[in-house]
Amino acid sequence: MASGLVALLDDIAGLTKLAAASLDDVGAAAGKAGSKAVGVVVDDAAVTPSYVTGLSPKRELPIIGKIAVGSLRNKLLILLPVALLLSRFAPWAITPLLMLGGAYLCFEGAEKVIEAIKGGHEDEDRLATIDAETLEKQQVSGAIRTDLILSAEIMAIALAEVASLPILTMAAVLAAVGIAITVGVYGVVAVIVKMDDIGLHLAKSPATHRLGCTLVKAMPVIMRWLSIIGTAAMIWVGGGILVHGLETFGVEAPAHMIHHVASVGAAALPAVAGAVGWLLSAAGSGLVGFAVGALIAGALHALPRPGKKG
Repeated sequence: MASGLVALLDDIAGLTKLAAASLDDVGAAAGKAGSKAVGVVVDDAAVTPSYVTGLSPKRELPIIGKIAVGSLRNKLLILLPVALLLSRFAPWAITPLLMLGGAYLCFEGAEKVIEAIKGGHEDEDRLATIDAETLEKQQVSGAIRTDLILSAEIMAIALAEVASLPILTMAAVLAAVGIAITVGVYGVVAVIVKMDDIGLHLAKSPATHRLGCTLVKAMPVIMRWLSIIGTAAMIWVGGGILVHGLETFGVEAPAHMIHHVASVGAAALPAVAGAVGWLLSAAGSGLVGFAVGALIAGALHALPRPGKKG
């Protein structure tokens, strides 16, 4: 009896050690997979603040909370099961699906640029006729829709890093990456959009008055630049997805051209070769993304709209 109990305790101890080792493996794999997606994470953080611009300050944090919940739903309830199924039964479908998402990002970014060039008066007039509750719903829906595409890219990058792991470990790693990135991104976004309130609070104290006033004055400029960066990020990330997807299918000319230009630029400025190479690569992907996005936007605008006579 005693020997049986000792054996049982040994087995439990062994299983506990195995579980602990598995958790360590999951943590290490999640860290590695998440670091590979850092570029898309930055883009996600830059895109999101634009969805709360112009809305009531009292609703900013609740709106970010809704978007964060939608982002978790995107990653854990939609993308995680799809990623696991595709990795096992249809790995060939991952790249085409990502390219469709990339094309959507290009379209959304290019349309924002086109509206900015035109002045965006039509869109402003339309928004002026929408009540605050409806506008909030539309902004949250648009943010979650864009997040789905960016999250798909994050999960795909993470999936590529853990494709050789057992399926349960793979699921745990992808879930860990999804949760950590969502908490990190929307935590940063919450701080960004409430920075003006933080500035007002600091301005009330003589010791921090100047810092608070500086924050309050700087936030409109920061938000405007974040909006620009967010739009550029959509086009750059979408274009990058398309370029890499085309290369996967044997259409290597765009990727080779971008790589060549980036290499030449980096060689010309060796002191800042890494930064120059990255900027030129991003610019090349952005040009491809804007061209594709503008074509899609032009085609959609050329279609007859319901209720509108030609």
